[in-house]
Amino acid sequence: MTISVTANGADRSHIERRKAILEKYPQVRELFGRDETTFKIAAAIFVGQMVIAAFLGWLGLSYWPLTLLLAICVGAFANHANFVIIHDAIHNCVFESHLLNKWTAILADLSNGFPTAMGFRCYHIKHHSHLSAYDYDADVPSHWEVEWVGDSGWRKALWLFFFPAIQLARLSRLKGTVPIMGRWTYINIAVIVAFDIFVLWAFGPNALLYLFLSFWFSVGGLHPLSARWLQEHFAFGPDQGTFDYYGPLNTLALNIGYHNEHHDFHEIPWTRLPKLKAMAPEFYDTLGCHRSWVALLVTFIFDPRYSLNTRSENVQHAAHAAEVAAQPAE
Repeated sequence: MTISVTANGADRSHIERRKAILEKYPQVRELFGRDETTFKIAAAIFVGQMVIAAFLGWLGLSYWPLTLLLAICVGAFANHANFVIIHDAIHNCVFESHLLNKWTAILADLSNGFPTAMGFRCYHIKHHSHLSAYDYDADVPSHWEVEWVGDSGWRKALWLFFFPAIQLARLSRLKGTVPIMGRWTYINIAVIVAFDIFVLWAFGPNALLYLFLSFWFSVGGLHPLSARWLQEHFAFGPDQGTFDYYGPLNTLALNIGYHNEHHDFHEIPWTRLPKLKAMAPEFYDTLGCHRSWVALLVTFIFDPRYSLNTRSENVQHAAHAAEVAAQPAE
């Protein structure tokens, strides 16, 4: 399916594929709904992270190398799964109640040690409705990022390491988003700050350090999980704006690799996305995909053919082609 765009440069491919799939397979609607298993996983991750944090807090800051190792090898995967839970909760795919979905997102946010859930909620919906549109999609690198990083390997590596902070900096350029500092954002901040103070008081600074490091490496830090941000929308093939990951880490990452499927049908919880692919295989098996986040990470950093501009260049080309086609013939 060739990329099609709106007047403001947003990718419409998912809207068109969704329509085609529903016409051929109307039973896909049976996959829509909620899965409360997600809440149980959120609770289990919270307990597990707190046990590790308390143990490290008991050991003290002198054991910071162990804290770093556990954050990279265990905590990053736990907190990355938390982000998927937050993601499903803001799409209201956990409970029927919107209120319970918000609190599920905040529960999953506790282990981050940093308030992310409600801020993410504010701009993520625009990511769906205005996919790859520079003024609305926070997933698109800012112009200064593209210009500074270029095709330099060490700059791409540095960009990935500091990705959590860089993505936060993009929010100031967005137009037409839900106000970031709404009531639920303040609630999110208050809960996380209170929780951090409790962890510091009850278990000590090494416990809080573990949670912060787990958060950092779950999103950036040159961790293999950081390749997820490259996999989702960087153009590694022609006429395609979204790419899937079908590798073994999907088990720990709660199927976040099924990204085309999610963009086509955001009403389907993560547990049922593989069923969607199996139900309509001809729509997904022909798309380019990734099998290894590690290989993708290495390729992106060391291959000069890929830069931050690769994030949306196919969409940009499609938008330019649409503009040319719309011009009256002379």
